[in-house]
Amino acid sequence: GEVLRKLDQFDLYPANQYVTSRGKLEPAIAAIKAENAGHPVTGSVVASDAFFPFRDGLDVLAHAGATAVIQPGGSVRDAEVIAAADEQNIAMVFTGFRHFRH
Repeated sequence: GEVLRKLDQFDLYPANQYVTSRGKLEPAIAAIKAENAGHPVTGSVVASDAFFPFRDGLDVLAHAGATAVIQPGGSVRDAEVIAAADEQNIAMVFTGFRHFRH
């Protein structure tokens, strides 16, 4: 619905290419909210208090123009996420420390 129209409107990721079988939209929604608030994502550094469990979030951030990511790491798919960062020429820092706990 509305989120998919916004994805297409902001050209962050064509909706039909982004929605995965997991239905992950959070990174794209965050980029849309930043743009709506007047905070361009291009050239930004993204910080996450949790690891990236899949590469799709990093792909969206790269497409939106982020240049670096800092995250705690610790996913069983860290190698896949690192490969995505390398492919997209995004700097990535692992802190080894998670600030948020459930």
